[in-house]
Amino acid sequence: MPFADEVAPVAVLEHQPQWPVDFERLAGELYNALGSEAHAIDHIESTSVPGLAAKDCVDIQVRVAAIREARQVGLLAAIGFRCRPEPWNRAEVSGGQECRKLVFAPPVGARRCNVHLRREGDPNCRYALLFRDYLRADEAARRQWGAFKRRLAHSVPDLLDNGQIKAPATEILMIAAERWAVATGWQLPPGSPAPCASPAR
Repeated sequence: MPFADEVAPVAVLEHQPQWPVDFERLAGELYNALGSEAHAIDHIESTSVPGLAAKDCVDIQVRVAAIREARQVGLLAAIGFRCRPEPWNRAEVSGGQECRKLVFAPPVGARRCNVHLRREGDPNCRYALLFRDYLRADEAARRQWGAFKRRLAHSVPDLLDNGQIKAPATEILMIAAERWAVATGWQLPPGSPAPCASPAR
């Protein structure tokens, strides 16, 4: 559920050159806040795929050794990020395995984003990166997925309803992504490197 300051109908835009720039800035802020808790930081979801239409909300995955809720919530709260409380923002099923996670909203008034903390090596962490890399690599899939999202946003602008319809379609897309991973020998990529100026914690 969005916080009160985030409520807005779903609007899908053409890919914006600013999105990767915003990701890099946010990744630096997160590394500085989390220090050694962050093993890698990835730009994920549709804003990470050049040429793909998306909502104007940057999704970021932070790979961690373990979900340590009290510590991680405290570190991000210190820079204004708010932990989303819903059960589906605390756990998700991926590859038949229930995986813990934490999802954070940005500070009030800041650039729209979602920050997903996931344990390095868990299936949900891999899923997010495979989704991104498959759509980066396959032009036809990228074009069709973008067209689907634009039609869905036009007919179902409510965020929750839109997400419930999109979820099963995403699972179908990921069947093709898994086939692509096998055919190409895709491997889990490294994340965005920590900025040199980030302090050790």
